Amino acid sequence: MKSPRERILQITFDLFGRQGYNSTGINQIISEAAVAKASFYQHFKSKEDLCAEFLNVRHQYWFNELNLFCADEENLKQRILKSFDFLIYMNQKENFRGCSFLNILSEIPMDNVKILSVIQQHKKDLRNYFFQLLKDEELSDHIYLLFESSIIESQLFRSNDLIERSKKIINNLIP
Repeated sequence: MKSPRERILQITFDLFGRQGYNSTGINQIISEAAVAKASFYQHFKSKEDLCAEFLNVRHQYWFNELNLFCADEENLKQRILKSFDFLIYMNQKENFRGCSFLNILSEIPMDNVKILSVIQQHKKDLRNYFFQLLKDEELSDHIYLLFESSIIESQLFRSNDLIERSKKIINNLIP
């Protein structure tokens, strides 16, 4: 059986994905995770702290999955294209849920520094992922922006069409 902390995070992942951050209450999380209120507060001081930890765990999970998915590609161009295939894979796996970070960003006030800083770090790391591959800031930013817009558009239209179009653009951008 999973620890109370693991159950809380697992339920949080599901509830934030289905209901959103603002519509999910601590009492619902406690109830569905089958933990005592004291146990919840032993691990998380507030819903904000839970959200920041949820995003940190999501960040680690997401980058681990991306790196595993692309690990067999040694060719630079193919690795970048495979990164976009990863979006298709995640859309199928998570039913076009979109980006957890951007979903939560849309629900928090911009002065919520604790959560905002975790979201910003995730996006900086993603931008850096492409820079480390390409070693060209302008080109890597272009790929990063295609990647981000592909996530949003695929969630909005529940379609992988823009991801496939982005891959065609990349074929023209990278020799």
